[in-house]
Amino acid sequence: MQSDMMKVSIDGAVATLTMTRPGKRNAMCEELLQALDAFFSAPPKDVRVVILTGTEGHFCSGLDLSEHVHRSAEDNLYHSRKWHSVMEKIQFGGLAVVSAMYGAVIGGGLELAASTHVRIAEPSTIFQLPEGRRGIFVGGGATARVGRLMGADRMTEMMLTGRKYDAETGVALGLAHYAVQEGEAMGLAQELAGKIARNAPLSNYLMIQ
Repeated sequence: MQSDMMKVSIDGAVATLTMTRPGKRNAMCEELLQALDAFFSAPPKDVRVVILTGTEGHFCSGLDLSEHVHRSAEDNLYHSRKWHSVMEKIQFGGLAVVSAMYGAVIGGGLELAASTHVRIAEPSTIFQLPEGRRGIFVGGGATARVGRLMGADRMTEMMLTGRKYDAETGVALGLAHYAVQEGEAMGLAQELAGKIARNAPLSNYLMIQ
């Protein structure tokens, strides 16, 4: 379950997944996507809650474009469908997932965060969907998940203009549930994860569904 791209640590009923691509602001490459898929496809038996975070000051800066340019149009279609499959497992697999966010929550990183159930943002957090400025389109479910969080109209403007939102505005729009001070996201994530883990497992499952 461990990967060079993702560190997994387990403390009782809570697993912490840390994306570890510091030189790439934790951009989503094929190996990182596969690591997430592997964990959520067969999570450890006693884990009830997952904390998802990044390293070196960033959550996830989205799709690794260095891999994207080498894919054919057909490959991109299948890759997009795979991304959708993984996000579905995160959102509806039965585990409650808490995102501790800072720095880049951009493109696919925002799609990833939107598939989680509790989102905490530090002041450095930047929410953005800049794909249009790179000649591509969102492929991991943003038009569904992000649109449900903030509304289709605001999301359309956000995509068209490349607009960035900070943590406080993100809370107001529904992109995050909590805005905390620098260095506080993980502490609150652990506190909330512990609280969620003490719920009845079936209750959590039904609430997530």
